Amino acid sequence: MLVEVLEALFVALMVPVTAYLIRHYIFTLAVLQYDQRAKNSQETKSASYQPVVSVLIPAHNEEQVIDRTLSRMAQLGYPKNKLQIIVIDDASTDRTEEISEQYAKLYDCFEVVHRSKEEGGHGKASALNAVLPKVRGEIIVCFDADYYPQKDVIEKLVRMFVDAKVGAVQGRVTVLNEPQNVVTRLVALERIGGYRVDQQARDSLGLIPQFGGTADAVRRSLLERLGGWDESVLTEDTELTFRIYLAGYKVRYVLDAESYEEAVASWQAYWKQRYRWAKGHMQVAFKYLFKVLGSKKLRLREKIDGLLLLNVYFMPVLAVFSWAIGVALFLLNPSKSFNPLWFLPSISLYSFVGNFAPFFEVGIGAYLDRRTRAYWLIPLLLYTFLYNTLICTKAFIDLLLGKILGRSGQDSWGKTMHFGRMRVREQEI
Repeated sequence: MLVEVLEALFVALMVPVTAYLIRHYIFTLAVLQYDQRAKNSQETKSASYQPVVSVLIPAHNEEQVIDRTLSRMAQLGYPKNKLQIIVIDDASTDRTEEISEQYAKLYDCFEVVHRSKEEGGHGKASALNAVLPKVRGEIIVCFDADYYPQKDVIEKLVRMFVDAKVGAVQGRVTVLNEPQNVVTRLVALERIGGYRVDQQARDSLGLIPQFGGTADAVRRSLLERLGGWDESVLTEDTELTFRIYLAGYKVRYVLDAESYEEAVASWQAYWKQRYRWAKGHMQVAFKYLFKVLGSKKLRLREKIDGLLLLNVYFMPVLAVFSWAIGVALFLLNPSKSFNPLWFLPSISLYSFVGNFAPFFEVGIGAYLDRRTRAYWLIPLLLYTFLYNTLICTKAFIDLLLGKILGRSGQDSWGKTMHFGRMRVREQEI
């Protein structure tokens, strides 16, 4: 009896595995077709659309990188009379405020909002909400303090808002410090799979591109109507994605609106960052799972994609369960009819590499970016996947314990430390 129950449970676990596997293949094929057909032919009819734009840069102890970022903000090609740049110094104890104030003295479009220790220090969403009443722009663009965008990134992001149904727009994120070590190189591969293939496929297929929380833009009137950013979850960007869609609006993705980021450079920092992403994503899944299913504003394909997006960080946890069941069945001698199913775990292992960047999406993304020298690193993503199974399992357990004990949300910055060690080669941007 025990063997039959375990076999049934194992087969049930393989159903979502197969669903994600098919999804990744569809995404990969869709991007290949898109690349051949359009070569990133974004809408040019809206090139003359130039609304007032407010750029928000939340910063908590970012003295190592904030000067580089603000220097780039000063170089943006968007008309300065239609640009408002607000640096949110959120209870920093280093030179972040001092450096920011220097730019505010030099450029009229710069403003610095300083939050005291009593006011600030409660996370990125809290910092953004604090300055929302000061925003003058029709469109809000957000950058993390370590980001270095293209000079025309604002133009590329805002042109999508000509469509009144577009609530937010996401640009592409690439890694600035990729050559630093193996960790940064692997993160760069994950970003290639996630942004070059996954996000582009969602946009091309009319699904749900994910609002990333940085290098992105959102319609201010919609954001205010939705109540601003959610301070109760760790991933306010994912949460806002689903609020936008449930309100009847869309998120668009612009492949050629690129920004460079400083990726985590150690396995300890990788754990801290991905743990925050995993736990926050799971929080959003619990919050919106049934709302997505019951929504009358989402098409069937959007509901399916939304459910898969919401549950993506649960998949490494299910992988751990399936391996445990598989070992138990091996020891208990499963039925002969069950033996053909043993090939599925080996397939699923690579289909979930890196959570957001499966093996073949990374490969195709590197191919489309002509990054052939990066191919040799792709097999190492197996180890990041195994690492992520530990991260996601701990996040899941902690989230369940938090719900049982009545602890949830975020009350402080879970920020990634930045060091500003990599220089930007201007000719590449």
